[in-house]
Amino acid sequence: MSNPDATTRLRYFRVNQAPGKEGAVRRREDDAVVRAPSTHFDVDTAYLEHGRSIYGFARSSVGDRALAEECVHDVFVRAWRARHSYDPTRSTQRTWLFSIARNVVIDAVRARARRAEPVHDVPEPATTRQSDTSRLVDRIDLQAALAQISREHREVIIAVQVDGMTYHQLSERTGVSVGTLRSRMYYGLRSVREIMEAEEQR
Repeated sequence: MSNPDATTRLRYFRVNQAPGKEGAVRRREDDAVVRAPSTHFDVDTAYLEHGRSIYGFARSSVGDRALAEECVHDVFVRAWRARHSYDPTRSTQRTWLFSIARNVVIDAVRARARRAEPVHDVPEPATTRQSDTSRLVDRIDLQAALAQISREHREVIIAVQVDGMTYHQLSERTGVSVGTLRSRMYYGLRSVREIMEAEEQR
């Protein structure tokens, strides 16, 4: 980004890509999972490569399109402002952006919860609030990790672990062998665990 106007363009983030472009964007995102990181952070390139998956993570976390769009905008503005702190020898650009996205989404969800809190005569116990916050962070961490793995791995995890499908049912639906699906599940869960462990160490 060469001028301040570049950040303001992110305010016009739109989810719907023109027909024919969505597949290309998704392929670029999948390629970016394993692409070697660049030493130069360009916000426009980063947005093209990771914007859609970050939006998907934000939308699944906050459940609201407008708020998710605001989160995406905030992610890339924060990334631009912190671009000099990005170290490609420590993490990929995708991992770095999702770490920022995690914090943005947590801030957004907490802010919304505070606005929606009713006034009670008896204050809620601190332990209850801490427990709710812990569950919130755990859920967002899991969603962020799922958003960073490959689409093939993510789809089998969601189908089997979340939707309750059997491997045989998923195999019939997708045409992928049960053995391949089990392998994707194993490597997908391993990747999720590694991502979440790395986030805990930050």
